Amino acid sequence: MKKTILFIIDGLPGGGAERVVITLAGAMAARGHDVTIASLQAQCDYAIPPGVRYLLVEDGYTGPLRRQTEIRRRARQLDTALRKHFSDRHVDLAISNLPKTDRIVAATPYLQQAWLCLHCAIQAGQLAERSGLRRWLKKRQLIRTYSGRKLITVCQALQQDVLACGIQPQRMEAIYNPFDLDRIRQYASAPCPLDGERFLLHVGRFNHQKRHDRLLEAFKLSAYAGKLVLLGQGGQRELLEIQSQAEALGIAHQLHIAGFSDNPYSYMRAAQALVLSSDFEGFGNVLVEALACNTPVISTDCPVGPAEILTGALAQGLSALDSQSLANAIQRVLNNPTLAEDSLLEPFSLNGVVDRYLSLCGQ
Repeated sequence: MKKTILFIIDGLPGGGAERVVITLAGAMAARGHDVTIASLQAQCDYAIPPGVRYLLVEDGYTGPLRRQTEIRRRARQLDTALRKHFSDRHVDLAISNLPKTDRIVAATPYLQQAWLCLHCAIQAGQLAERSGLRRWLKKRQLIRTYSGRKLITVCQALQQDVLACGIQPQRMEAIYNPFDLDRIRQYASAPCPLDGERFLLHVGRFNHQKRHDRLLEAFKLSAYAGKLVLLGQGGQRELLEIQSQAEALGIAHQLHIAGFSDNPYSYMRAAQALVLSSDFEGFGNVLVEALACNTPVISTDCPVGPAEILTGALAQGLSALDSQSLANAIQRVLNNPTLAEDSLLEPFSLNGVVDRYLSLCGQ
């Protein structure tokens, strides 16, 4: 039966949660469902999939107290736009994505039955960088936004994170991020600029969360003889810090900063292993993607996600959150590489994840 499905998000820049929304919306539309993405900002770095409606709800207010009144004002704007857009049909499933959007959706009368999807660690993420009064205020905001609501978490561990924060949801479901495994493997088969070379790969933005400093130290301690390739984007300051540390460690000649690639999968396929060195994650998408490319993976056992992906024999790739442990994990995996069986990747497959989401219709 055809369902009417709504995704709400703060915008569509090139991030992980945004890619999840685009992937889910496209897959649901391909099944014949009526799918709308409501975006609260004009930035859109992704192509809207065929059959998906795109509703832009911009904020044109430029008056006083703009920031202080933003949530309520934007909630009114969203409420008006959605009532008009869905005037002739009922929404069977509405899903909000990202913290700011969740706050707006929680204040929108039309969306009181919406599911709010949490994509990132709370304790180690949203709260960790705050202290004192700022931390207390943020925690209070999270409790007010999410308590009494229906929540989706992108992994099981995030549910414990939610409860530990003091949030009391009406209902909570864990649904993994979707991966089009066949598409990933198709893109992985394309030529890579580094084909034929030995290298370890890191994919991710150049920011403190990803802990490139820990990655460089672990690479040095592992005594790996090949290259360390960094795929991602970041500011000039972060790039200079990485280059300066590499020079200080004596590994600058092994470091290769490849920048952004619209096909990271060819690099994943060509790498000896992918390494994730983060302090925290929302899930760790690149781990699943690398495993789909038949590439071994190494990761800090950070909150949240990696421990749910690297299970069984793959758990040898998990390390504590320090450079020596990460170096030891690199050596273990390179000495005894373990690849993922198809059965391990099945919970992350696009069709299975779409089925889980559609099962929430009308609930």
